[in-house]
Amino acid sequence: MDYKKQIVEDLQQAIGDVLSFEEIYNFLEVPKMSVHGDYAFPTFSLAKVYRKAPNMIAEELIGKLEQSHYDNIVAVGGYINFFLKKEVVSQEVLTTIISEKEHYGEDTIGKKNNIPIDMSSPNIAKPMSMGHLRSTVIGNSLAELSKKIGYNPIKINYLGDWGTQFGKLIVAFKKWGSEEAVRENPISELLKLYVQFHEEAENDPTLEDEGRAWFRKLEEDDPEAVRLWTWFRGESLSEFQKVYDMLGVTFDSYNGEAFFNDKMEPVIKELEDKNLLVSDQGADIVSLEKYDLNPALIRKSDGATLYMTRDLAAANYRIDNYNFAEALYVVGNEQSIHFKQLKAVLKEMGHDWSDNIKHVPFGLITSGGKKLSTRKGNVILLEEVLNEAISSTKKQIEEKNPTLENKDEVAHQVGVGAIIFHDLKNDRMNSFDFNLDELIQFEGETGPYVQYTRSRCVSILTKANWNQENSKAVGSLTDNESWEVIKALDNFPNKIKEAYQKYEPSVMAKYLLDLAQKFNKYYSKHKILAEDIEKEARLNLVYSVSVVIKEGLRLLGIQSPDMM
Repeated sequence: MDYKKQIVEDLQQAIGDVLSFEEIYNFLEVPKMSVHGDYAFPTFSLAKVYRKAPNMIAEELIGKLEQSHYDNIVAVGGYINFFLKKEVVSQEVLTTIISEKEHYGEDTIGKKNNIPIDMSSPNIAKPMSMGHLRSTVIGNSLAELSKKIGYNPIKINYLGDWGTQFGKLIVAFKKWGSEEAVRENPISELLKLYVQFHEEAENDPTLEDEGRAWFRKLEEDDPEAVRLWTWFRGESLSEFQKVYDMLGVTFDSYNGEAFFNDKMEPVIKELEDKNLLVSDQGADIVSLEKYDLNPALIRKSDGATLYMTRDLAAANYRIDNYNFAEALYVVGNEQSIHFKQLKAVLKEMGHDWSDNIKHVPFGLITSGGKKLSTRKGNVILLEEVLNEAISSTKKQIEEKNPTLENKDEVAHQVGVGAIIFHDLKNDRMNSFDFNLDELIQFEGETGPYVQYTRSRCVSILTKANWNQENSKAVGSLTDNESWEVIKALDNFPNKIKEAYQKYEPSVMAKYLLDLAQKFNKYYSKHKILAEDIEKEARLNLVYSVSVVIKEGLRLLGIQSPDMM
């Protein structure tokens, strides 16, 4: 039940039409300390209308409120503090979770509308670095969150498989590469060649011209250029797949930039037909002066198309094929101007659906305070980090629980989960410095801490030989510690919606940390297996926490082992 909604309805009855339902709902606060109630309504906004001091308004309104819905309603200063009925609420919340299990928190607000999510999108012939982690795991979590509330997410890995970098790579391979070395160790060999090209080009600028010329050949279907490009792409994809399998991330489409090669001409023709294309020093641009943006470059003077042209073609393809309610682009913050230009060009073309394109930017992962750069060879390889996290986690398991079965499987779930959780607990716009040792601790604000809390719940239920079928009536709890846990459990559906609507998985990660902390405080103060009248209710609480943590972690793309 939405208890907040109940309070708003009661307040509206008392206040009348001075404030709307939405206004009251938005004014309602959750006090920092429980002694001030479960919800508080500030009356300051009514002072002008009532021409009275807020504390007097609060006292007056209490007399008009329906008291039977609450344990208590008190006026403190200019606030009306509401204390919910602990016994009723705890029983309702636990009954709902036990009945709905992993479906708790589901909603239909998405109405099965399509949401294409452009995510991950590594560049072919370069390794997946820690820099690719953010787009991959943020996009994956947004897909799970959107699905939970009734949308149909379509995860698109828009591969960087086209562009002048392939011309450069072909030049580097032909000058310094060996087919045998590339076949033996594709990604690291291709990376070495890519870095070498940029180092050599600093002293020999003609290399850049050679790179552009080879890319032009690729655009013109030159057999040798196409053969090398196809080979580089295939080798890269099989390497990427290893990382995606480790992360447990799948995609609905791998249509990258190359897929749109034959779909760009209609875009250019439409721009020409609508008199939007302007020639500028031999290049074709769209002026975006009225949007206070630099012009969008559509076609270079040598006739080569650009990233913008392909993104326009991709946007058209997605609206035609998915008829999306929203299209999300989970791409770093450094690309924000590009997406403003993309939306502005589509708007100029008369495509109002461009309003539903949303850029979901994020900050950087740094190492020692420095930005990671493939071009300079300053990368932290994602596969190596994941393997190291799994190996470090296994060592901890060997020390803490040497008799645990399925150690390898649990070490994988906890190690990989630690990396994902650490990324997602940070507000996505925040940049952060990567430190593996901090991530895999079982204490503190980490993924393993949340996973361990659920594993503790499973262990308690196993000891009690509890299962839903032989559970008696749900019962209710009224102590302060369980009340904090129950209120957190009740808030899970709201947090799912908030996390998706803000495109902010950190809302869910922080919620899970808070729930785990509240449960562990409860666990430390109460003998859950004590034989008394509340034992069954306590076990129902433990089960409910285990359900919500497991489902919350799943929404972040993280598994939750039963035993750790």
